[in-house]
Amino acid sequence: MFMRSVIVVFLLGIVHCVAAQDITGIWRGHFSDNNRFNQILNIDDRYRFEVQIAQTDKKLQAVTYSYKNIEFYAKASATGSINPKTGKVRVLELKIIEVRQSMGNIVCSMDCMLTWTKSGDEEFLEGTFVATSTLDSSFCGRGTVFLRKEAVSDFYKEPFVARKEKEIAKKLAAANAAPKPLDSVKAAPVLVAKPKPAPVAKTTPKSSATAPAKKPAPKSSAAVAKATPKKKPETTLSPQKIEPLAQPDTPKKTITISPGKSFSASIPSVIKNRENEVTRTIIVKTNEVALYIYDNGTIDHDTVSVYLDNKLVVSRKMLSLEPIIVKIKLDTTNNYHEVVMVAENLGDIPPNTSLMVVKAGDQQYEVRITSTEQKNAVVVFKYAGN
Repeated sequence: MFMRSVIVVFLLGIVHCVAAQDITGIWRGHFSDNNRFNQILNIDDRYRFEVQIAQTDKKLQAVTYSYKNIEFYAKASATGSINPKTGKVRVLELKIIEVRQSMGNIVCSMDCMLTWTKSGDEEFLEGTFVATSTLDSSFCGRGTVFLRKEAVSDFYKEPFVARKEKEIAKKLAAANAAPKPLDSVKAAPVLVAKPKPAPVAKTTPKSSATAPAKKPAPKSSAAVAKATPKKKPETTLSPQKIEPLAQPDTPKKTITISPGKSFSASIPSVIKNRENEVTRTIIVKTNEVALYIYDNGTIDHDTVSVYLDNKLVVSRKMLSLEPIIVKIKLDTTNNYHEVVMVAENLGDIPPNTSLMVVKAGDQQYEVRITSTEQKNAVVVFKYAGN
């Protein structure tokens, strides 16, 4: 069995730009070996994986941890690089520092090609790896890696990472404390824009060449004061005269989770009263589908319920390293089915995050799911037959 480290995202609103991005910090997630034999036997081949990175310009200094319960643990020093234009990241393990394993397992080092992405406030490193044996450099296997940037380590923060984070914090503090040149520029228009009161005299008509004998007498200052206020209503809108637009009382719109499908009175309240966002649509060729649902990060007591076509199939189960297994049989007379993931709580570290591994015949998919107490995640299955 493949036993060693390093690390394709389906997330809405992913940003692939890495301009001025620094990936210094702690990244945690998992890697999976693409072993067809394990897939056929439904063997969980995921290993927990943590990478700690310090970035200097385009170069990376790193340490990796890979582990699976008590079966295997390894720590390795690593190096790498980042392309700021493309967001491509390479992490290459150099030397195994610590290792604990059961008999018969092979220790391998990994060369990973990852991509940095960002969705909202969350950052991810995802991609593929190729592994070679530490004994003879023979091929160990290949697979996929998923990492999310986290605030804390499952082990301890490496000193070189802590030092780099302090440097970054000092630079940010200095940049925020520096005076902004725009402050002086903004003040200028205020002084220039103020109208001078003197131009009132310009309204007095000049003497005409055709009527020199009849010059109008200069108006008194009191007369000028009376004349000028008449123009104010023409140039200044009075707030009292602006009528607000009427807001008619309209019934609340029916919440929908897919085109053409609206809720009815029989819809569970946790679906009806929350926003339902389609995370992914999967076309399957078999009506028998197995779902394996894991915690997608630190085990922090996230609890979920799962609904299939508005029917409860999993009630208030806690996510962990051991999967919640749901086997469903799709109705072949209807090629559209919805699985809704409902967050029953947000765990110790919000939001509620999970990984759903979908196995349908020879097809396999991984879906990253984020749900909150206001929003459910929906995975749509479309049955296409053989």
